[in-house]
Amino acid sequence: MANPPSELKRVLGLRSLFAVAVGVVVAQVVFISVLQGVGIGGSSFFVALFIAFILALFYVFTFAELSLMLPRAGSISMYTEVSLGHFAAIIAVAAGYLAPALFALPAELFLLEAIFDMLYPGSFGQLGLVILIGLAILNVLGVDIFARVQSFLAYLMIIALLVIGVAGTTGNDPEGGDMTSLFAGFGDVDFSVFNLVVLALWAFMGFEFVCPMVEETKDPEKNIPRSMILATIALLFIYALIALAGYLSLPQEELANSEVPHYVLVSALFGDFGKLMLAVLAITATCSTVNTVIATLSRMLFGMSHNKQVPSIFMRVNSRTQTPWVGILFIAVLTIVPYFIFRNAQDVILLMVISAATAWLVAYIINYVNLLILRRRYPDYARPFKSPFYPWAQILGIIGMVYMIINNSPTPEMTWQVYRNAGLLILVAGIYAGLWVRYKMKKGLFDPEPIDQALEN
Repeated sequence: MANPPSELKRVLGLRSLFAVAVGVVVAQVVFISVLQGVGIGGSSFFVALFIAFILALFYVFTFAELSLMLPRAGSISMYTEVSLGHFAAIIAVAAGYLAPALFALPAELFLLEAIFDMLYPGSFGQLGLVILIGLAILNVLGVDIFARVQSFLAYLMIIALLVIGVAGTTGNDPEGGDMTSLFAGFGDVDFSVFNLVVLALWAFMGFEFVCPMVEETKDPEKNIPRSMILATIALLFIYALIALAGYLSLPQEELANSEVPHYVLVSALFGDFGKLMLAVLAITATCSTVNTVIATLSRMLFGMSHNKQVPSIFMRVNSRTQTPWVGILFIAVLTIVPYFIFRNAQDVILLMVISAATAWLVAYIINYVNLLILRRRYPDYARPFKSPFYPWAQILGIIGMVYMIINNSPTPEMTWQVYRNAGLLILVAGIYAGLWVRYKMKKGLFDPEPIDQALEN
């Protein structure tokens, strides 16, 4: 018997989910933050990287528990509606995930085009737009096709990163520091390392994008937490290797001051062949991120439509491929519009990316609160995965996110603009959420949904 037209099919295994987790996290901006971080902090950045890894595990544990306790595609909207109510649930997704995608995806596409314009001037006009449309079509064609494309991109990217890392750490003619100075620098690490943690933690943000795929996952009780935890560990090793390659191969000042330090590093390591290496790295990182965000956000909207938090049209799936095609096209259009609007105003979109990222951090805080509330409200409810170090993982996670919000702005002059824009994004999401919950859903703003009723939807 065929599945009904509002149901997804389970085809994703551990390898596919690992590719999703790695693919959405490792964007080009991450290469920049890691290499600039080691350029700024030297030895201290490796300590910051490990602290960021621990903080990342805290939110991974939290999302893993909630995703298996409430295994629905809505992800954070589902967790929040049963703890804080539909109003906060809608804000968490609209301001915390849709708004960052609205600005971050075009910014990633612009960066890809800038890299290709440096490598092959005038040869790839509007490459980002072509990639976006192509990936949207592939997503509609089936989750199995999405999984194959994502796995190819993610694993090719990992191979490229390992090649760069190994080449940078085994070179015979280093121009940067050496292992002696690196280890000596660990003795000078002080509390200023926490400023570098802000930079390092961005390299570990986004593993929870696996969770909206829970309804399409085989054996989710094992594969959801394993994929996120394995991806976190793998990326700690890869980031440390890339940072070490940068530290040993180039002067710190050059890494810290370059707007595209990954271009500088690859060129130093491979010369003319570095063009091809960087092209592969750039296109796999960007495509992998865009591909995953299109897939996961469309599933969030699919889950929210089942919970009546967005129009029911987002519940529709393709009758043949069983993909949420309305959500996929919506995310694609949501990216195309700012792609054209901000094409010649990329300083503006950079500001909006930072502002939206602040709203994303608020969503993480909401999710930590979700787990704290649901542990107390439903102490005996089935939990296939339970967060280690509860409640300290969640308390320290909240402190970490608040610290990042306070220190998220790259310059003091930009701080007010970031807070203002983040506040406006949350306000707009709040207005929609308030009107929708009160007059469309006819529910109280802060009335939590009974957990069994939420799962029945």
